[in-house]
Amino acid sequence: MKVTAPLTTVVCLCAALSYGAVASPLPVRGIHLGAPKTDDVPLLVRFIRDALPKEGVNVLVLEFDYRYQFAKHPEIADPDALSKDDVAKLVAAAKEAGVRLIPQINCLGHQSWDKTTLALLRTHPEFDETPDKYPQNQGIYCRSYCPLHPAVHAVLFDLIDELADVCASDAFHVGMDEVFLLGEDACPRCKGKDKAELFAQEVRTLHDHLAKTNRSLWMWGDRFLNGDASGIGQWEASQNSTQAAIHAVPKDIMICDWHYENAVPTAALFATEGFNVVSSPWRKSHVALAQLELIRSVRANANEAIAARMQGVLQTTWCDTGAFIKAYYGEDTSDTEALEAANCFKALFSALRYSASQ
Repeated sequence: MKVTAPLTTVVCLCAALSYGAVASPLPVRGIHLGAPKTDDVPLLVRFIRDALPKEGVNVLVLEFDYRYQFAKHPEIADPDALSKDDVAKLVAAAKEAGVRLIPQINCLGHQSWDKTTLALLRTHPEFDETPDKYPQNQGIYCRSYCPLHPAVHAVLFDLIDELADVCASDAFHVGMDEVFLLGEDACPRCKGKDKAELFAQEVRTLHDHLAKTNRSLWMWGDRFLNGDASGIGQWEASQNSTQAAIHAVPKDIMICDWHYENAVPTAALFATEGFNVVSSPWRKSHVALAQLELIRSVRANANEAIAARMQGVLQTTWCDTGAFIKAYYGEDTSDTEALEAANCFKALFSALRYSASQ
């Protein structure tokens, strides 16, 4: 949704008037992008160096999944995987721009998309939570790996460590959103087990591994929310009984609280539970601005502990990164979703810069 300049100005002015006293720059002013196509690496380098400092971005979460040429597991690579030299260019650009680069691999869920099974389960089908089921991924949203398979973490940790090292990162985003296949009857290890505990155990396992190299864990927060009690539903919250995991994981996790249709006030819930949290919009500018207003409102009115945990925003894009950047620069506006995400990003960061200047 494209926001016109007058509406953006009015909303920003209202936010500044309401929260001018606490409108200091938010600690996290981030954007989430997918790893670019190889040919688009120079375009992303340009965007990092030119656009991110101008917009006030200080965090870039770059979702690689298996689109990197892993040295330890070269067989685990999706098409058009980036080389170490490609990533080095992105790391150098981020350092020059003063942007914290955080790599991401989707863990647990999102191991397939449409008819395509991604590289981890394609090369290690024994890790599948639902082995020999759902041919061509028909009848499911996305595959999951089995969190209890005795060999899965040795492989996964190799991938995480290698990518974190090449990105020179002090944090790692493990995804873990929209996990629908967990504790399935088709899995001989997970069958009949408590889904909240399975989810929490996987979070703890990933967290503890990252802690060994002094890296913090970032993740999406939807599986910690009760989709029934809140009325949020099965996408932005859980309806498969994982929500109790929120009480069984470490608190030093950055929760990325994504909501795309409405500014659901769950960021405050996470902060009240003891987590640092960022709000994550997508392509509706009015939702992004409302989320920012909620963040600022809690920072202005809550006690010091809760207020400090409301860390900021992480804009998502969910389109081809090259298309997003071209839409941002006005070089190609033919991709509707890329244009909507770019306009949302501009509106949100314009509001951040305006209110912080007051």
